[in-house]
Amino acid sequence: MSPGTATGHVVAEEVLRARAYLMRLAEPPAPRLGHLVALLGPVEAAERIRGGADLGRHVSSEVSGRRDVDRAEADLEAVRALGGRLLVPEDPGWPAAAMASFEAPDLVGHADWVAPLGLWVRGPGSLAEHADGAHRSVAVVGSRAATGYGKWVARGWSASLADDGVAVVSGAAHGIDGEAHRGCLAAGGATVAVLACGVERAYPAAHARLLATIAERGAVVSEYPVGAVPARHRFLVRNRLVAALATATLVVEAGVRSGAARTATVARELGRVVMAVPGPVSSALSVGSHHLARQPGVGLVGSVEHVLEDIGPAGRFAVPPPRPRGPLDGLSTPAVRVHGALRGSATSTAATLAREAGVDPRVVPAALDELAAAGLVVPDGEWGWCRPV
Repeated sequence: MSPGTATGHVVAEEVLRARAYLMRLAEPPAPRLGHLVALLGPVEAAERIRGGADLGRHVSSEVSGRRDVDRAEADLEAVRALGGRLLVPEDPGWPAAAMASFEAPDLVGHADWVAPLGLWVRGPGSLAEHADGAHRSVAVVGSRAATGYGKWVARGWSASLADDGVAVVSGAAHGIDGEAHRGCLAAGGATVAVLACGVERAYPAAHARLLATIAERGAVVSEYPVGAVPARHRFLVRNRLVAALATATLVVEAGVRSGAARTATVARELGRVVMAVPGPVSSALSVGSHHLARQPGVGLVGSVEHVLEDIGPAGRFAVPPPRPRGPLDGLSTPAVRVHGALRGSATSTAATLAREAGVDPRVVPAALDELAAAGLVVPDGEWGWCRPV
């Protein structure tokens, strides 16, 4: 097996080193850095940052704190010592279709919901197969302080989903997450655990054996390098990956403000199937599920058969409803960012727009041409641009 891949495809070592450096450099999510990498490629982006190039204040704000920290070689060696790998977009095993969901026009510019620069992975599980392929997958999420009822649903339904060939994705936390993984494993199914820390770390500690089993039979995944510790904000950030790596999200139990509710929100924005399990109206842990079930496009499910129906080829949500088209739909990412940097009817130069949008100045002329063709910007004077009156 070649470095950095479970598919036999050789990813250039310089690409792996560059992405490993960039992933430790900025705390996820890092939309400005991600945009720079998309424009220049990981190797050139890493070289410019290492070389002290002026990247504009937006990118600098994301990388300045760790600009001199280069542990790429050590991070790659550490994950390989665990039998793991760094999965990158240049690898055919990358879940490209799932991650492309973050590029939907109405998500561009959303600071929290951006694709990762790469994923550290332990285990033989194929993320591309679970997230992009013909095999279905469900993110089963819910409260850490789950009731007996919630645990029964999470474990039993996950086992039944596994029996039907459906992979289960969750966050390995106490409560619903842990029961979902256990149910799937008990049925011999494929399960993916997405962590908010390094993939070598057993968090919570009580789930050390569970995570070891997942690493043997499924996949333990994180965008944080080996040695990274869990932190509150990292749990919120990783929830977007739980939603993205599954074709549907099932909320078993959740408070009105919870990580599970956030995961469901991301899943809806990504165009995924979202379902909620009803519970006792007297239970605080059912409030979030019931609130979610009242949202447009969310399915209320009372059995595994309902779940399979909704995620199946003929399910109600098998094809996500079309998104309303907006004026920025179909534009390139640089054009969208440059448009967002325009300030009302005020005149801006190309240099100012590049700085405010956090894009390479070389792409601004093409972005302005694209916006002008769409009627979204007009020249103002010899060097200026503004929105049409």
